[in-house]
Formats: sequence, C-alpha cells, structure tokens
Amino acid sequence: MSIRHGLLALLERGPRYGSQLRTEFESRTGSTWPLNVGQVYTTLARLERDGLVAPGGEDAAGHTLYAITDSGRAELHQWYERPVDRTNPPRDELSIKLAMAVGAPGVDIRAVIQAQRHATIKAMQDYTRLKAQALAAIESGKSRERDDVAWLLVLEQLIFQTEAEARWLDHSEARLVRLSLPADRRAEPDPTPAADTDAPAAAAAPKLRAFRTPRG
Repeated sequence: MSIRHGLLALLERGPRYGSQLRTEFESRTGSTWPLNVGQVYTTLARLERDGLVAPGGEDAAGHTLYAITDSGRAELHQWYERPVDRTNPPRDELSIKLAMAVGAPGVDIRAVIQAQRHATIKAMQDYTRLKAQALAAIESGKSRERDDVAWLLVLEQLIFQTEAEARWLDHSEARLVRLSLPADRRAEPDPTPAADTDAPAAAAAPKLRAFRTPRG
C-alpha cells in the first residue's frame, strides 16, 4: 500500500493536518491498513523534502496544515494512471510457510493446509458480513457515502483475495497428493482448481502422509 500516494490523494481535497489525514485514511480503507501518527508525519516530511507537499498555515486550533503542491498533484495523477508493478511481488507468508513445510521433519503439511483453510474461510465470512453492512449503509443514505463506497471496494478485493487463497489451498493439497503417488500413476492430467474443490480432504490424508518426515 502506497501511504505517500494515499496522503497525496487526501491532500488534493484540501489542506489537512497529520492526525486528520490518519483518520481520513483509515475511514476510507475501513482501517484495513491502520496508520499511526508517527508514520503520517514521517511520510509528510518526506513528501515535503521531495517538493510534493508544503506547509499550508495553521487551523483555528493551531494544527500545522499541509497542502499538496503542483508537483505533488502531477505525481498523484501519474500514480493513478500507472499500473501497479507486479515484477517484484510482495512476500507472502502463507506460500513461504507451505514451501518450507514440504518434507520438513515432523510437520504434517495437511494439518498446516487444513488450519489455514479454516482461517481463510472464516475471514471470507467476516468480509462478506462487512460487505453486507457497507451496502446497507450506502442504500440507507445515512452514511458518508464516499468513504463507504471506498471501503466496499476494499472489502470486495479482500473477498476475491480470500476466495483465490481457498482455491489455491485446495489446489496445493491435490498437487501434493498427486506427487505422492507412484511415478507410473502421475501421468494423469493435473487437477484443476474446480476439481480440487470437490475432492474430499479426508481422502487425501493417507497420501499426504508421504510428505511428513518423522523426527529424529
């Protein structure tokens, strides 16, 4: 998440002070990416150093306001137009965990997958419930619609992400089952995500034991 560009986007709507930016940032994203005031002011200092924001006076309570500059506005709109770079994907703890669990002494990789699947499904249910609440707030007309629509988009991305994660876990389990088979039985087509989802996890358990190495 680009905090600097998020702050620039908020400042384009008018001068703001640090804690106000933090509150609006968290409101727009539903506190999915919480910030602390220190992060905000550190980022503002860097933006000021780069000529993207400038002090904009004080409000009635004496808070120092920051305003976006022309260079900052240009940088912000370039960010909007520029696709998100995927050449260096962020490290994903789950994929690293499964990669390290394969063949690790004393690790039941099926148990690892099952535990994560349970957590992923619960997260999906929580996000779906929050989505229903956001939609109800928007339709009632009793909400800050701009923030609720933004939060709805974030929630839907999280829902799609967890759905994909659940499919990947099913695929990983089926892949490990296939690789545990004798070589003469591996010529079968690779399992598809749809087929993986229908395969009972219990049937996979005996075969996955091949990926559990005894301690010692």
